Amino acid sequence: MAKPAATPSPSASATTSATGAVAAQADLVQKLLTSYAKDTPQSLKLIDAYLVFIMLTGILQFVYVFIAGTYPYNSFLAGFIASVGSFVLAANLRIQTNPASTEFKHISPERAFADFAFASVVLYGFVINFLG
Repeated sequence: MAKPAATPSPSASATTSATGAVAAQADLVQKLLTSYAKDTPQSLKLIDAYLVFIMLTGILQFVYVFIAGTYPYNSFLAGFIASVGSFVLAANLRIQTNPASTEFKHISPERAFADFAFASVVLYGFVINFLG
C-alpha cells in the first residue's frame, strides 16, 4: 500500500500565505516608489517634501500638547491651524501644477504659485492676529 502524500499543517500554510502577502506588498511598494521616482516631475517632488514637512510639524505640535499641556492654548491653535492651512494650500498647489491634471490645464504654474503665495500671506496674517 502506498503512503498518502504529506499535507502541510494549517499553521505552515498560514505562515506561507502571510509571507506571500508581505512579499506582494513589498513588491507593490517597490513598484510605487520606482514609478514615483521616474515619472514625477522635480517640482512636484519638492512640493511633496514640503507637504511631508508640514504634516510632521502638525503631528509634532499635537503630540507636544498631549505631553506638555494646553496652557498657551491660543499658541497651539494658531500653530496647528497654520500647519493644517499650509498643508491644504500646498496640496492645492500640487494639484494645480500637476501636468497630468486635466481640470486645471488653463491655470499656469506661475498663476498657481501666485495664488498659493497670496493665500499663504492671508493665512499667516490671520494666524498672527489669532496669537494676540
